[in-house]
Amino acid sequence: MTLPLTWLYAPGDRPAVVRKALASGADVVIVDLEDAVAPDRRAYALAATVDLLSDPHPVPIHVRIHTPRDIAPLASLPGLGGFRVPKVTHATDIHRIAEAAPGVPLFPLLESALAVEHAYAIASAHPAVHGIALGEADLRADLGLRHDSGLDWPRGRVVVAARAAALPPPAQSVHPDIHDLDTLAADCARGRALGFLGRAAIHPRQLAVIEQAYLPTPDEVAAAEEVVKAAETEEGALALPDGRFVDAAVVTGARRVLALAARA
Repeated sequence: MTLPLTWLYAPGDRPAVVRKALASGADVVIVDLEDAVAPDRRAYALAATVDLLSDPHPVPIHVRIHTPRDIAPLASLPGLGGFRVPKVTHATDIHRIAEAAPGVPLFPLLESALAVEHAYAIASAHPAVHGIALGEADLRADLGLRHDSGLDWPRGRVVVAARAAALPPPAQSVHPDIHDLDTLAADCARGRALGFLGRAAIHPRQLAVIEQAYLPTPDEVAAAEEVVKAAETEEGALALPDGRFVDAAVVTGARRVLALAARA
């Protein structure tokens, strides 16, 4: 199965917006019970999300919980695809959530310096963990950053931790300016170079930009096809016509490129 490239957040207390998100073309819709919902609306948001998830949907729906108390009403509903778990700092946080929601995929969000330090322990904490990601807004505040370059090391750290734990490459955190699509595209290109795959979004207009940025170029597709074709006729290290040698890891990467290209 091709991995998702677009993850669209929608506030849980606005069911009409959630339903528009489900029709937006996003690979995954994340119903937000945390930052996007005012404190006096959280009870309503939870009730509306219970209603939404009482039936299955063709688009996977994840829920970013606000508190562990959100888990019990949602965990057994047929429309739930996973929990986004904010502000995780230790592997023990994951064990508690996994025990409360058996069988539900978990996606911890690393939003503090302590969480980044424990990235691999969190990523490998439990079989229920299906992916990790940074929560960059909170992490910026925690680190007191004045420039985006301060996130380069945490970004690399979470990519390495995901790979070391045999998880899919993490998706980038959201880009908060829904109008500046050029900066979004450039930032996605940097994220792709760092090893991310796809990105979370806060508005449907961001989806096409994210997908295009993460789809392979024609030259990348042609190179991948050459590698895969060579692998079909030889085993072990391969010599391509231009003199380059490739091994099994390169072949695996080439196959992933072709799987992504098939989306287009």
